[in-house]
Amino acid sequence: MTTTSGSASITSLGVGSGLQAESIVTKLVALERQPISLLQNAADKIQSKISAFGQVQSAMSTMKDAVQRLANPDIWGSTTSSSSDTSVVNFTTSSGAATGSYAVSVSALASGQSVVTNTALSAGTSTLGSGTLTIDLGSLSGTTLTPSKTTTVSIGATDTLETIRDKINDASAGVSATIVKDASGARLAISSSATGAANAFRISVADTGDGDDTNNAGLSALAYDPAASMPGTTKTQTAKDASASINGVDVTSSTNSFSDVLTGISFTVGKVTKTSTTDVPPVVTDNPATVTVKQDNDTITKAVNEFATSYSSLITLLRNNTKYDDATKTAGTLQGDGTAVGILNQLRAMVGGTAGNSSIFTTLSSIGVEVQSGGTLTVNSTKLTNALGKLTEVKKLFANANLTDSSQDGVATKLRTLASNMLGFDGALTSRTAGLNKSIQNNQKRQDELDSRAALYEKRLRAQYTALDQNMAGLTSTSNYVTQMITNWNKS
Repeated sequence: MTTTSGSASITSLGVGSGLQAESIVTKLVALERQPISLLQNAADKIQSKISAFGQVQSAMSTMKDAVQRLANPDIWGSTTSSSSDTSVVNFTTSSGAATGSYAVSVSALASGQSVVTNTALSAGTSTLGSGTLTIDLGSLSGTTLTPSKTTTVSIGATDTLETIRDKINDASAGVSATIVKDASGARLAISSSATGAANAFRISVADTGDGDDTNNAGLSALAYDPAASMPGTTKTQTAKDASASINGVDVTSSTNSFSDVLTGISFTVGKVTKTSTTDVPPVVTDNPATVTVKQDNDTITKAVNEFATSYSSLITLLRNNTKYDDATKTAGTLQGDGTAVGILNQLRAMVGGTAGNSSIFTTLSSIGVEVQSGGTLTVNSTKLTNALGKLTEVKKLFANANLTDSSQDGVATKLRTLASNMLGFDGALTSRTAGLNKSIQNNQKRQDELDSRAALYEKRLRAQYTALDQNMAGLTSTSNYVTQMITNWNKS
């Protein structure tokens, strides 16, 4: 009888020993990895805190923007205007504009000077001969022009009307030229590039070709002088300033826009309201437009409501994240977090306390911004509107800034400072978030260390049980051999 002895080949853990070795190893390794699971749960909680603080930062930034508008002095000087006739005048107001009613009369609109050649020509083929145009731009008093700019334009013998037009336009002389076509042919029209009495012009001509001043031939056809009648051109429009009066005070402008007449107010006129006849004495007719400038309560009210909304969103977010819900037996994500609780308490103290240095309005509730039971704000529009009748005092409540005593700062100024400090580089929110991110990094590092240790532990266990299987398999083989020998001996 042939027998074999030696180690058996182990293909599955526990086969040689008969033990549930795979199950034993799996359970032992699971026990070894339990701290990793605890760390993963802790990491999830930290990540939830980071997310919650991210939402708080966003809400804090939104509130900061809202209080910044109320802390800015410009909003408290904002005004709005309305015109009884927008075709006559439109006002634009900025901070500092004086409120009141303004009667605006317009006696003239601004215009530029225009002249046109008398003789019609063929635009594409006709030439006027060679020579030089001298264009003087300046102010006109009666028929006397005082030049402020002089430009010369050289004209060639072969230059057509179109070429002359282009040369004038390219010279930047303060005038522009265009060709006007009618049933008789083409004429050259020359106009001031800008309106106003300071933009009148004259055109002098020096003929070097076929010019003839006596019969209006050649380049002299373009000459114009307000002091003398020129046969070649006719003035079609006079350069003049816009003329108006505001509450009886006469004002002028080189354009139809007036920007330096009233503090914080600019306006544009569009139609003449005041005319007079040539009768002696003249009959004056005027139909002025009335412009009303008033305090812009709508903009202020909107800003106050935006503040109340943004503050309420922030306070609700903080309250929900820091509270413990008895009904569900669950704690908020930031429940017990010192930074979150501290911010919540500071916000409540600033909004619920006194602010500014007003002798009338010292709390938000005194102007209709009322704190609710949960800490949110609502705006009593009627009460706020009434309070805005004393705008200076409401401004003190919100926007007062005291460089030596911060307790006298307005509530918007205080909240803006708080938000800036919280969101700054070393601010509480920034530092807390950075600390939580560091905790996440340390947590992951510890997880990696424990994972490596568990992997080594599993490797050792498998090596030990594999050796046990091999030893047990060898003993079983020897036992079977001895038993077989005894059986054979007994039979013999």
